[in-house]
Amino acid sequence: MDDIKIYTVKETAEILKTNTNYVYDLIKRGMLPALKLGSYKIRKESLHKFLEEFENYDLTNLDEISKIKTMQSA
Repeated sequence: MDDIKIYTVKETAEILKTNTNYVYDLIKRGMLPALKLGSYKIRKESLHKFLEEFENYDLTNLDEISKIKTMQSA
């Protein structure tokens, strides 16, 4: 268990440059795994996996997730 890093919802929101409600939505939808240790905590590894999994996706509206259109695919 060397260097395990966990983030609060607020810290995660700051990293993602979004707000805490958005992070809670990601957790509730099962898109971002979290632990509940009094309050929700997100492991650094889980956040990295989320970012890799959803890279090139538009997550603006979580009800309508879509691939980002690139110049090559347009």
